[in-house]
Amino acid sequence: MTIGTTGPREIITPRRKIPLKIPEGMSAVEFFNSAANLEHLARENGLLVNAEGFLLYRKLLGHSVEFDTSIMLDTSKRILDPLGRPVRRDQLTRSQKNVWSRMTQIIFEYMLEHYPDPGDALILCGEASLDATWPLSKPGVPSIRMIHNHFIVFPTATIAQSRLADPADPNLTDSGHNSLFLCHLSEVYRHFLEVLDLRILRPVETDSSRLSLTGYPQGLPSWEVVGGFARLGDPRFWEEYDLILKGFLDFYRTFFSQVSTRGAGIPEGVYFPDQVENILLFNNRFAQVARDVRNRVKADPRFANDIRWRPAYKQILYRDDQNRLIVTISQNSVGNAITELLGIVVRREENEETYDRIEPALVERLLAVRERLVAADLGDPIHAPGWPDGHYAPPQP
Repeated sequence: MTIGTTGPREIITPRRKIPLKIPEGMSAVEFFNSAANLEHLARENGLLVNAEGFLLYRKLLGHSVEFDTSIMLDTSKRILDPLGRPVRRDQLTRSQKNVWSRMTQIIFEYMLEHYPDPGDALILCGEASLDATWPLSKPGVPSIRMIHNHFIVFPTATIAQSRLADPADPNLTDSGHNSLFLCHLSEVYRHFLEVLDLRILRPVETDSSRLSLTGYPQGLPSWEVVGGFARLGDPRFWEEYDLILKGFLDFYRTFFSQVSTRGAGIPEGVYFPDQVENILLFNNRFAQVARDVRNRVKADPRFANDIRWRPAYKQILYRDDQNRLIVTISQNSVGNAITELLGIVVRREENEETYDRIEPALVERLLAVRERLVAADLGDPIHAPGWPDGHYAPPQP
């Protein structure tokens, strides 16, 4: 029992055995990235689908058994090249982005309504984008090469009663261990993000928005949503949420273009070219760190294999202990899950008996939020085997 202790936590989450037959000669990760697996995902765990291509589904390999769902832009049937599929919001059409934001707003508001006390539950949502150069030999998930958004609720009692995780766990994201930007480029990174035209999102010190139970996030640039929960219905909020991503993408692209090619100019298609030129490319520390990483890539094949040359990030919206909505963004690295940004490492253990006990309540909550999306004309329900008529149905032996 670790109640009262601050530190990253390791949560054990029960799961059912995945009823999935992987073709002989394929690894699990290779099959998870196939269109056949995505078809199975929609058929067995799909909740809702819409004309824009978004699929809402139950996370059978989930993070939490309280509330855990995801939206994915499933392009597997119309874009057969996995490397050609959208993996970030900036790759969506205007119409898709509008639907994406409205779906996110409705699901997040459902979580806030049903878990109103920050002392009782940690609420978060966010994207964990993996770039197109992510190797198939690395651990992954079925949606690894498509844009997807996670919605998760953890009861604080579950976090408090979980054992402390190893602070040096390679999955944990913080400024002291795995984040290149914050370990070596914190000053120029923050200065560059100051150029963003933000009116609803207000910068806050990370220390003030840390979760008391985990002490995370650590060192990351963070913004408070001024005006609170009502702002989720304001299109300006989602514009600013996108601005933060655009600033991050410009920084990421510029830095790794410098790592790849000494003296590279402004990358094509950046959103803030003047700031890239005057803040980043004129900064001696920025050039020095790029040189150091470039030299290590040349000398260390294992380090070189872990470089993500295309932007990989995690951007999340969460409620802190003070009942504020906070936005933060981080570089993504191999093995990181969205929860680890907040100091929570999830270990999934096959335990059918335990999962069977909690599944009915979990599914009913997911179906309730689906009804809100249907009512807002954001999709049509999928009648999966676990909820054939809009209610939970126990699995057949």
